[in-house]
Amino acid sequence: MKSTPAPGAAPEIDVNKFVADNDTGARSPGPLMKRFLLYIALAWSLFQLWIASPLPFSLGVFVFNDTETRAIHLSFAVFLSFMSYPAFKRSPSAHVPLTDWILAIVGTFCASYLFVFYRELATRPGQPTTMDVYTALVGIVLLLEATRRVLGLPMVIVALVFLGYTFGGPYMPDMIAHRGFSLNRAMSHQWLTTEGVFGVALGVSSSFIFLFVLFGSLLDKAGAGNYFIKSAFALLGHMRGGPAKAAVLSSAATGIISGSSIANVVTTGTFTIPLMKRVGYRPDQAAAVEVSSSVNGQLMPPVMGAAAFLMVEYVGIPYIEVMKHAFLPAIISYIALLYIVHLEALKANMVGLPRRNTGSAGSRWLSMGLTLAGFVVLSGAVYWGIGWIKTVMGDAAVWPVGAGLLAAYVGLLWFGAKQPELELDDPNAPVFELPETGPTVKSGLHYLLAVVVLIWCLMVEQMSPGLSAFWATMFMIFVMLTQKPIIAAFRGRGGLGRALKLGFVDLIDGLATGARNMIGIGVATAAAGIIVGTVSLTGIGLVMTELVELLSGGNLMLMLVLVAVISLILGMGLPTTANYIVVSTLMAPVVVELGAQSGLIVPLIAVHLFVFYFGLMADVTPPVGLASFAAAAIARCDPIKAGITAFFYSMRTAILPFLFIFNTQLLLIGLDGPLHLILTVVSATVAMLVFAAATQGHFLVKSRWYESVALLLVTFTLFRPGFWWDMAYPPFNEVPASQITQLIEEQPANAGKRIWIEGTNLNGKDIRKGVLLPLGPKGTARERFASAGVNVMAQGNDLLITQVRFGSRAEKLGMEQGFRIVSAEVPADRPSKEWLFVPAIGLLLLVVALQRRRAGRLKTPQGSQASA
Repeated sequence: MKSTPAPGAAPEIDVNKFVADNDTGARSPGPLMKRFLLYIALAWSLFQLWIASPLPFSLGVFVFNDTETRAIHLSFAVFLSFMSYPAFKRSPSAHVPLTDWILAIVGTFCASYLFVFYRELATRPGQPTTMDVYTALVGIVLLLEATRRVLGLPMVIVALVFLGYTFGGPYMPDMIAHRGFSLNRAMSHQWLTTEGVFGVALGVSSSFIFLFVLFGSLLDKAGAGNYFIKSAFALLGHMRGGPAKAAVLSSAATGIISGSSIANVVTTGTFTIPLMKRVGYRPDQAAAVEVSSSVNGQLMPPVMGAAAFLMVEYVGIPYIEVMKHAFLPAIISYIALLYIVHLEALKANMVGLPRRNTGSAGSRWLSMGLTLAGFVVLSGAVYWGIGWIKTVMGDAAVWPVGAGLLAAYVGLLWFGAKQPELELDDPNAPVFELPETGPTVKSGLHYLLAVVVLIWCLMVEQMSPGLSAFWATMFMIFVMLTQKPIIAAFRGRGGLGRALKLGFVDLIDGLATGARNMIGIGVATAAAGIIVGTVSLTGIGLVMTELVELLSGGNLMLMLVLVAVISLILGMGLPTTANYIVVSTLMAPVVVELGAQSGLIVPLIAVHLFVFYFGLMADVTPPVGLASFAAAAIARCDPIKAGITAFFYSMRTAILPFLFIFNTQLLLIGLDGPLHLILTVVSATVAMLVFAAATQGHFLVKSRWYESVALLLVTFTLFRPGFWWDMAYPPFNEVPASQITQLIEEQPANAGKRIWIEGTNLNGKDIRKGVLLPLGPKGTARERFASAGVNVMAQGNDLLITQVRFGSRAEKLGMEQGFRIVSAEVPADRPSKEWLFVPAIGLLLLVVALQRRRAGRLKTPQGSQASA
């Protein structure tokens, strides 16, 4: 008999359909149309692989410039939007109506207009014909309709508000009024230039994001997702509250290869949530753990959320730098979530899942230790060995390195083929036993090679993100075609032809799924381009600084809260990528500008990560957190309740952005050496664990209110010791401009120098602010200024800025021609602020002592009762 759901539980829905509706399209037409759409998606993936490869330039055929690539990219996205997503819930999903065919073809023509008529448009810049204007107008209307189908109405409303502002400037309040623009001017700017729809965001989508999404899709289809889940359960499932800890670890591992919160929830949640409920977590807690860990997957390098790739262009730093800055916050956030689920398990006195193998703990630890040690030794040998080969052989090293990679791949397949085959167990089965740790971990080590190839290309070879993802994807294509036949051969099964065919089918499916997963990102980045285009056309960005300054009263903390709230509100309806584009375009320059005027020199990457984090939080927060809805559907609970619980679990993610704005060492900026790095990592990890205990109201035992307050004080001191230390010792001394030249020449390569500038901006307002100017390689002061994009000349006691190069780091920092450099700051000679960790740890130990004594008293009556 079928059980009825508990009151307040979510109705039973198909979670795979939920993901399809949101990520790949709700339409499921007949076999002929399905095959046609498969071929279109496949063509999109092959096109993206072609333009990312070195082949077009080597062969001199089908070479496309950035603008043409963006137009073709958007054409595919718009066509698949109309073909894969029905107009309304009541619209037919079993076939494609004629109206959708017409909209898809017209939309594709408008999107490809820049590609088809590229030469003609190049001969008349700024002089659109009637055909140009009407194509742009129809194109924007159809882009917004495609956006509505794929992403919902909120994104369309935001875009329409900005378009309305473009035309209604003269009728706006004085503070945000402008002269207004004609239809010709607005449409030309939005559709026929690279300032609007076909701007930086769509460019990043076509050059970086697609390839990383495709790489993740292929890795998942190859079986890596299942491998990560099973390995996490094998390692952690036996612990107290084990399934929840395994959910966190498997979501972190899946987050390495996936940039979608919803897909991450469903991939791992269908397995982890039922098991969490089985060991004692409430349904909303099980859903919340899965949501919190899956959303954090977008923070986890190397394949972060799509918005992280946009930072490369918006901040002007390599992707490897973005990964470096994002690494520590992502790691400590996951460690804290592990601790939160451990505390929940302690409070409810939960146990883990039974093991399949009852060998001694010592033998299990020894086996795992030997495996890990072997892996570390092998990694070191590979790193130094390849380094030596490259030194000796130069460019010819690619052949022996490739042969070594092939040998490692075959060797790991042989090693894995000796283990039992990994099959996804049923989490709802009456008896569920954990997989054995050793065989499970050993069975899929070859999947890690693809991640190694990606990280090697990014970090060691220092290739562009697009080229790195291309080579990693090509390796995955090779893996998908060969892994099944090779494993079949090693296991002596035969049937190599059938295994090769299965691998080819998986490859086609992976390529098509990767393209379908990109539909939402493609239209989101294009629609967000309308907002960016409006900002560049109307100059609203400059007005935003004054508006936020007025609302916050110049208070930096209040301004950051305002930015966080705006991100959360917009994120209720916008996907994270579009949310990041909108908020970073409008608000990131404001935080940098007003922070600089307040004396806080905030690195641009810190501000963009701040916006990125709060955009991700919107996937969690009710009432429209889509990741919470997906998890609640699996857990059979109220999605609002799941969202609220997930928000409390995610508070650790919410406080991090505020902390790294004020303490950039958390982003690995401004560290003095290895010891300083270790101290920063350890103190940040301890601080996050203490914060988790404080917010959960449970440390060793249930905390009293004053103990929670003490733990929060310890957290704040460990995260930001400078707040207290700066009260006693000023952190910097000012040096007059006359000594700046010598100071800059003495700075090490690629260092930054804090300088103060004064001047009158374009609005006639007198400005005094600080900036952290990057200095580039060693050289004369003039050369180092020039590397940042600024030319200076002496003027009395100051340095006059005579030129600021367009698009340079200096321009992004708000330096303007005519401003004067009046002073620089050098670190003051003072005791290290880390000395404050001593009293903080002392206070923590006092709380530990109080709780240990209370825990002892709680056990004593039970013990005496038992003996009686």
